[in-house]
Amino acid sequence: MGKYRGPVCRLCRREKVKLFLKGLRCYTEKCAVDKRPFAPGQHGKSRRMKFSDYGLQLREKQKAKRIYGLMEKQFRFYFKKAEQSKGVTGEKLLEFLERRLDNTVFRLMFTLTRREARQMVTNGCVYVNDHKVNKPSYLVETGDAIQLKCSEKQKQRIKELIDMSKDRTTPKWLKVDVTNFKGEIVGIPDRADVGFPIKEQLIIELYSK
Repeated sequence: MGKYRGPVCRLCRREKVKLFLKGLRCYTEKCAVDKRPFAPGQHGKSRRMKFSDYGLQLREKQKAKRIYGLMEKQFRFYFKKAEQSKGVTGEKLLEFLERRLDNTVFRLMFTLTRREARQMVTNGCVYVNDHKVNKPSYLVETGDAIQLKCSEKQKQRIKELIDMSKDRTTPKWLKVDVTNFKGEIVGIPDRADVGFPIKEQLIIELYSK
């Protein structure tokens, strides 16, 4: 499956909001959004664009994709899955995105970014119910137990990252045991657990055309 390999700071600048894709850098004065609060590119600083309804819907979809690190085909798959599920389509879409294993590892505060969490999963460091799972797209369920099995050096780095990211909190649908590098799924994520200003209704309107 393809993935974006370019510079991530320009993605935040394009959406004009911090997406926290660069780890610790996003929490310092070096953050690109703070230093250069305009769109990337040669004419980004001088361009003043007024978006149409379609433009607003597209930007919202792009922002959501970039937050969770997905490509178009993956994101559309989750939309169709949400559309076929019982409940509000927009809320189900966000629920599926939050339940991804890479996002779960990130939400448990074992990494600073979802990109790092994805790499940890693909490297075989994450176990679900004592079984190694190396698919970042794996959807966790209530009652699942998550455990990290990695080297002592990696564990020490994770502890340092947790200490450095004290401003972050674990959502209520997760229970974390930092000492033993374990986590448990104690519920289903809801709209309030997203933590980002995503207007999912605009995404639904875009895909419903």
